[in-house]
This record gives sequence, structure tokens and C-alpha cells, in this order.
Amino acid sequence: QVQLVESGGGLVQAGGSLRLSCAASGRIVSLNTMAWYRQAPGKQRELVATITSGGATRYAGFVKGRFTISRDNAKNTLYLQMNSLKPEDTSIYYCNVQVFRTQATMNEYWGQGIQVTVSS
Repeated sequence: QVQLVESGGGLVQAGGSLRLSCAASGRIVSLNTMAWYRQAPGKQRELVATITSGGATRYAGFVKGRFTISRDNAKNTLYLQMNSLKPEDTSIYYCNVQVFRTQATMNEYWGQGIQVTVSS
């Protein structure tokens, strides 16, 4: 089995910064594409950013220029550096990871979610 543990969320004032982490552990051969999603109350879950195994990144328009996704393959860890935070960034943030558990078997896993609250 694979576990994803998120950390780094919390309460911050508008304009502030937070750094989220998502550490993967368990039966892992390698990690493929990793991503951050978020879901605000009453809204659908939305994609925030993705990073491929080769390091290519993509961002949703609403965070471009403010958030940076990165990964440390040696530590099996995904990061999201969030700067210039806005009240509308308030959400539960989830990491999503594609895991090769064998050379031929890939499964997708979700973190438990972590609350980010931005006060105005």
C-alpha cells in the first residue's frame, strides 16, 4: 500500500505565504505525474498544478505567477509554494500522485487533504 501525508497548511493573512508538502511512502518503485488540487466548500475539486516525472509543470490560470509546484524524487515528496495568497485561495488542498508499484503497475493515490485559510 501507499500512503500520502500532507503538511504545511494553516491560517495566513492575505499576501502571505505557505508551503505545502506531500510525502509518499510504502511500496513505491517510482512516481509519475504529481499534482495539487483544491476544493472549497460548495465547489467542485479543481486542479491547481501538475508536475511530470521529468519536471515539466503546468498551472491553473488563477495561481500562475503566485504558486510554484516542485518535487524531490529522492524523498518521494511533492511541494507547493504559495505566495501572494488571496482569501479566494481558501480551500482544502489535496495532493494526487501516480505511483508505479511495480515496473508495469501504476495506481493513483490521494492525500487526506489539508486546510489552507487566507484571511482578509
